Formats: sequence, C-alpha cells, structure tokens
Amino acid sequence: MQRQVGRVRVLCVTNQCDAFFYNCAMTLTEQVQKDMVDAMRKKEELRLSALRMMKAALQNKRIDKRADLDEKEELQVFSTMIKQRKDSIEQFEKGNRPELAKREADEIAVIEAYMPKAVGEEEIVAAVRATIAEMGSPTMRDMGAVMKAAMAKFAGARVDGKLVSETVKKQLTPAASN
Repeated sequence: MQRQVGRVRVLCVTNQCDAFFYNCAMTLTEQVQKDMVDAMRKKEELRLSALRMMKAALQNKRIDKRADLDEKEELQVFSTMIKQRKDSIEQFEKGNRPELAKREADEIAVIEAYMPKAVGEEEIVAAVRATIAEMGSPTMRDMGAVMKAAMAKFAGARVDGKLVSETVKKQLTPAASN
C-alpha cells in the first residue's frame, strides 16, 4: 500500500507492523507517559504517583543535560530513584513507620518494571570467585582492584554494588578461604 505525502510517495506497511514498530521505538520517557495515562484511566493512585515521580526525575535530568536522554541515562535515573527508596525504607523501618516503608517498596516495584533484570546473588558470588581466581590470591588490600575487575564483568547489566562489595569482603577474609 502506498500513501502520497506531499510530493513523496511513501510505502506503508500493515497496521500490525505499524503497531509493532511504534512500540519498539518508544523511549522509556514515552513509555512512562503512556503508562501514566493508562494509570489515570484505571484510577491506580500508587502507580500514578510513582510514574509522575519518574517522569519528573527524567524531565529534571533532561533539563540539567539540556538535551534528550538516551536509554542508558534514563536507566541511571531510575537506578538512582530505586537507591533513594531503599534508603528511605531503611529509615522508615528504623523510625517504626511500616506503612511508609511499604509504600516505598511498592514504588520500587513500579520503577523496577522499567529496568532490565538485575543480576542475582548467585551470579555475583560466582563472578567474584572467578575474579579472585584470575587474580591469584589477592588480600583485603587488593579489594579495590577485585571490585573493579568484578564490576567490569557486569558491564551493561544491573548490579547492586553494595552486594558485590559485601561478597568481595566475604571472599577475601581469611575465614572464607578455609
């Protein structure tokens, strides 16, 4: 099927393909906007609130950069938001405010839906052990080098740096070697 657009003749694909390409090309910012409208229609208050915060954070980052964000930068914004909420949960639990901690945990679940799958603890332990084996027998003084090498193995994947650090410490302590 062909369509006339001005002086140019454009070849059109079927509606199914149009929808497929439209959804594939959608940035995270556009997806958040689309889901925000969907949450408004379904009257999902918690999800809508989290999506609004996500959109605001993306917009603030875009304004700071003075250019559109690429996917990596959008994911970095979401990672920062997840870290902030984890810290908030910790503080709310210390302050005996479980209802606020639950709300933050629910917001994390909404944000994580837009993130790639995180690397599991078993994979982290295996990678740290492999890194230590490759380096010979590093000591606690070499923790920085081990961390750098271990994090390099996870390039592009979503990894909890705190968990990697704890795993490296456990593996480098003399008790773990036995």
